[in-house]
Amino acid sequence: MAYSFTTPPTGFGPGSQPSEEDGEDLNYLAMPSGMRTFEPHFPLVDDPEKIRPATDALHALAAAAASWSEQRGNLRFDLPALDAQNAKVFADALGEGEVAMLADTLPRIEAQESVFAGIWRIRSLGDDMREHIEIGAVPSIALVSASVTPPSPPMPAPGVVNGPFLLAEITEQIAKRRRGDPPHVVNLTLMPHTPEDLDYLAAALGAGRIRFLSRGYGNCRIEGTGYPDVWRVRYYNSQDALILDTIEISDIPEVACAAVEDIRDSATRIAEVAEAIA
Repeated sequence: MAYSFTTPPTGFGPGSQPSEEDGEDLNYLAMPSGMRTFEPHFPLVDDPEKIRPATDALHALAAAAASWSEQRGNLRFDLPALDAQNAKVFADALGEGEVAMLADTLPRIEAQESVFAGIWRIRSLGDDMREHIEIGAVPSIALVSASVTPPSPPMPAPGVVNGPFLLAEITEQIAKRRRGDPPHVVNLTLMPHTPEDLDYLAAALGAGRIRFLSRGYGNCRIEGTGYPDVWRVRYYNSQDALILDTIEISDIPEVACAAVEDIRDSATRIAEVAEAIA
């Protein structure tokens, strides 16, 4: 159908769209919200002398964090023997940060970052449950147990279109990658693919032992694969809708790592909290 230049086609121009009074507001995709920021927690105590062991432990942890360097790698800080009250004060002061990790190893290991970036509480879930603190960008277990034996690529099933080409790009990057190289990201959200392509990639890459959840801005779920340094990284908004799906070839995805500057700041902040509750 042809339209003249003097008479605009229907459905366009002023008055063609419903007004706000009609209740037809535009529905935009919800963006991530609820970003976490540093909030020091100062436990309330009646007698500071009763929680002296906890504040001494915090000062010792601050000193250990101050001595950390990227070149030295992760530092282990063993928790001192504390009674119930002091253990609670120490735990409350550290709080719970935005990144958690699970390692499906033997024994199973859980890690929770404190509100101080780079200060991780590591819990071994074996017969004798043990706990310690690590200072570093990520828990060391994430580096040594990130992969398992890769599976053999499956035969493409009906509906698989671009899966083999995406896998070829990933394996090419694996072959030439060296530790410390910049990350290479395959953005599945921007690439044409079918649901069968994603199933094919999941089967071809396999499942690793390491999983992260980062809640800094929306949610980010990171899963290791059967290949070393290959991660499935998915970003969700505050309604838990997937907004970005990627495969990242890197040592550890940056979103899971504490920055060097933040770890240095953590040493100062822990000391400040210890002073405030002493």
